[in-house]
Order: sequence, then structure tokens, then C-alpha cells
Amino acid sequence: MDVVITYCILILAIILFVTEKLRPDIVAILIMILLAWSGVIEVGKAFSGFSSNAVVSIMAVMIMGYGIDKSGIMKKLSKKIIRLAGNGEKKLLVYVSLSVGLISSFMQNIGAAALFLPALRRICRRTGIHPSKLLMPMGFAAILGGTITMVASGPLIILNDLITQRGYGKFNLFSVTPVGLVLLASGILYFYTLGSKVLPKPEIQVTKTPQNILKEIYDLPDNVFEIMVNENSRIVGKTIEEIDLWSRYNINILAMFEDGSTVYAPWRRTRFQVGQVLAVLGTRGCVENFTGCCSLSMKEEMEIFSNIKNEEYAGFAEIIVPPKSAFIGKSLCEIAVRKNFSVEPIIFISREGEQIDFFERPMESGQEMIVFGRWVDIRKIKEIRDFAVLTPITASVEDESGNKWIFALGSLLFAIAIVLAGVRLSLGFLTGAFLMILTKVIPLDEVYSAIDWKTVFLLAGLIPLGLAFEESGAAAITAGYIIEIIKNWGTLPIMFVIGILATLFSLFMSNNAATVLLVPLVMIMGEQFGINPRALAILVAICTSNSFVLPTHQVNAFLMTPGGYNNSDYIKAGGIMTAIFLVVAVLLVYILFI
Repeated sequence: MDVVITYCILILAIILFVTEKLRPDIVAILIMILLAWSGVIEVGKAFSGFSSNAVVSIMAVMIMGYGIDKSGIMKKLSKKIIRLAGNGEKKLLVYVSLSVGLISSFMQNIGAAALFLPALRRICRRTGIHPSKLLMPMGFAAILGGTITMVASGPLIILNDLITQRGYGKFNLFSVTPVGLVLLASGILYFYTLGSKVLPKPEIQVTKTPQNILKEIYDLPDNVFEIMVNENSRIVGKTIEEIDLWSRYNINILAMFEDGSTVYAPWRRTRFQVGQVLAVLGTRGCVENFTGCCSLSMKEEMEIFSNIKNEEYAGFAEIIVPPKSAFIGKSLCEIAVRKNFSVEPIIFISREGEQIDFFERPMESGQEMIVFGRWVDIRKIKEIRDFAVLTPITASVEDESGNKWIFALGSLLFAIAIVLAGVRLSLGFLTGAFLMILTKVIPLDEVYSAIDWKTVFLLAGLIPLGLAFEESGAAAITAGYIIEIIKNWGTLPIMFVIGILATLFSLFMSNNAATVLLVPLVMIMGEQFGINPRALAILVAICTSNSFVLPTHQVNAFLMTPGGYNNSDYIKAGGIMTAIFLVVAVLLVYILFI
């Protein structure tokens, strides 16, 4: 009877996952409740997923991944990679794919993909490369990178729990690394050689961002130049206010670099010194007039201030003076907007909508100004009540203090070190996550938001299904039927069948769910066939990441709109990648583990 109930619950789960009538995490909770009420497994075991090593490990990895992202480590790395890659499409594809793949080996692949998306958008705009040429290869590399270490993806984290339940030894952190590295290299080589034939060329859809709209309405300048202050410059020793940049030259200084440090929106009484590098906003004609009159040098390309032109980092913001503001009746000089808020005022608008010279006039309720600054600084303005920021701020805020990346990297390396020393995976990574909290890499009020609770409940709800599948005897019966069909086949054909099953299951349900369901089954098959059950189990955990032929994987779904892709694009490019993945995974697992 328990076998029939288990099969019924399993069939219900598959139907709900495929039809998407309910959200996957809700389906998992429903399964957990049905298992408890049916009596197939004990109530305690039905809820054991929440305390499992796999679930705690995944939660810890999510927290650490959030801390790594917030500290700015990945942003620094992405800048260096883009500088090395230059403008070549294939070279850029290799550098970015390799970097994203390696990063995905220690953090969630969706996080790695999301990290590089803004950078790739900038490169595409600058080089004219269509996003569809780079985003799918990057996304596939992120998924492939999830097979490099035993903590790179949910299935591999779950795997050790599943095999120890049957009395087999655990895999170490780098047991799967040779397979993962070859898979990543195969994916990069595939797009390097055949990318021009399999990747689509959809029409570019131009969408107006809030920045584009502001620039059009107020005719704002869109060019930023780097200017070097020379020894013979006429502005050396003078203040910004004395030069009268705004009315004489119609330019604005957005930032100043000196002695290794950067000041954004320098105060009007800041003096120019030899060796300073300035980020100047204005038309090319105005900036060339300024450099010519003041004997300054203009750089051909942005080097120090390349981030300023990235809309994810800085931009224009529309600010209004609300009623009862403490700034009403005060002039811009008295408020010291640059000194106190690190933003550069660009233009001023009266309540009648006219542009005005507002530097010396007192503020009035309803008056507006357009400023330029980093989003981290504009967000601080939004938090006070004396200015109302009308422009939406969608960019994430990263650490700018310059030292939190050290604590973030140290916490991650410490966690990896103690895991390698033999500490339980969940304890090691939870310790690393806690260190990031103690060192204030992650603010206390952001800790719980760093966890994807849908994934947690999905995994915690499906682990009991795997237990029920085994304890009820359903796994043994299923294995028996498959064994009867393929009992006379060789080891490699059997492994290909298992790889195909894992791939198909991962297309219509989460790869975590597919792993939980298939691992007990293939281990029984291994015992019956005399094939190493651990090898078949790790093959399943690897092949559940073989999700390329449809945009059902969260990375593919995330990049579908930015890349302008559709289902047929994934079938074309992902179909070949799926076949390559299957062949490489099966052969390497056969060589290394059988």
C-alpha cells in the first residue's frame, strides 16, 4: 500500500511541476504534508529536510554569495577581465565565460550571471556586439561552472547526504573538479567554434531607461572625459569656484582622483593641484575649450573613472524640494550639496518649469534640480526628508569603503579551508557566513533577504519524497523494472541511459528534485549491476545541470529577455550543448569513478 501511495504522490508531483499549476516550492510543501498525513514515513522524517546538511549548506552558500557580491570583489574582477579582453568578440567570450564558470564553482550560478550582466551590456554598447552573441554563452558557462566543486550547485550539495543514507562514503570538495573543468572547457570551445552558426541575431529593441528620458527632457550632456592637470596648467592653485567652470565653460567636475584616492563631486573650494585627474561632464567642444584655455591634457579613453559612465553605478537624478523641507530659504552654497552629499548639481528648474541659475538664490518648495552622482550617494539623499528623489534607483549598492572585500574573501577562504580539513559542510559554510555578518560585510537587516526561501522550502519539501521513495520500496521496484530492461547492456550504455534520465527530469522539475528522486534509484541499480553506486550517483548530480535545451533553468530564464532569446534559440544552441555535456560527463565519470 505504501508503494502505491508513494507512486501516487510522485505522479502528482511530476504533473504539478510540469503543468506549473502551483509554484514549485508550494508543490514541495504539499508533498511534504501529504507524506506526513499518509503515514508512508514518520512525521519527523517528513520535516527532516529543514535540518538536513544540504539545506543548511545551501542557505550558508546563499549568504556568503550575497556577501561576496556586496563587498565588490566580483565587480573588481569583472573590470580587470574586461580590460584584458578588449573589443574582440571571441576573446571576450572566452574571458567572460571562463571567469563566470570559475566563479560559479563557489557561488550560485544565477549570482555569477547577474554579476556580469551589467558589464556585458556596457561592452556590447561600446563595441557594437549584439548581446545575443555573449549572454547565452555566459549563462551556459555559469551552469557548467556549477559542476566544478561539490558546493557549486544544489544537486552536488545534496548528493553527499543521499549517498551517506545508504552507507556509502562522501565525496570531497574537489572530487568532481576534473569533470567540471572539462565540461566548462567544452562549452567555451563549442561557442568559440560554432557560436556564429548557432547563436541568434534578433533585432535590437531600443528601450528608454529613466536616464534616457531625463537626458531627452532636459537636454543633458552624455559625455564624460578624463582630464589631467599638468605642471604648466593655469588652474593650479585655484579653486573650482574661482575658475567658474559652470558659467564660463559650461562643464561640471564629477570626480577628482589624487594620491590614490577619489573624491566624487569635489567641493567648490577644492584647489587644483598638479597630477590630479578630473572626470569632466560636458560636450566635447566645451571640454576641449576648457583644456585648451587652461593648458590641460585630455585622455583618449576613460581609465580611472570608467565606472561613472555605467548606469548601474552612477547617473542623473531628479530631485525636488518638498514642503516643510529644512532647506527652504537656504541657498545651494549654504546647503553645500557637493560637500555634504557628494553629488554634482547640473541644472536647476523653477516651479514654472524654467531652467534658472540657482546658485545664489534661496530654495523654495517645489523647485527641482538635476544632479549627477553615484547611486550609493543618491540613495542616501533619498533617505532624508529634506529632498525628494523622483528618479527610480534600481542599481544595487556595493561596499565602497575599500576594505570589506578583505573580510568577505577571508571568510570564504576560511570556510573552504575548514571544510577541506574535514569539518561538516553545513558547519563550515555557516561559520563562513556568520563571519561575514560579524565583520559587517552583510548588514544584519539584509541577512534573511540574502536567502532564497523558495529554494529552501523546495529542497526541504522534496528530500522526504526521496526518503519515502526508498523506505516504501518504490525505488527498489522501479529499479527492478529498469534493470530487467537493460540488464544485458554494457556499463557505458547503462550510464548513458542514467544521464539521459537525469537530463530529462531536470528539464521539467528542479535539478534538486531530480537528484533527490533519481540518486536512490540509480544506487540500487548500481548494486544490482555490479557498477559502483557512488559513480552512478555523481553522474546523476552532474547531469541534472544539463539544462540547456529549454529556458527552464533559472540562469537561462534570467538571460532570456536581455538577450532577446526565444525557445527555439535554446533548442538550437542548447540541443548541441546538451549532447556534448552528456558525452563528456558519462565518459569522464566512467574513467574516473568506475
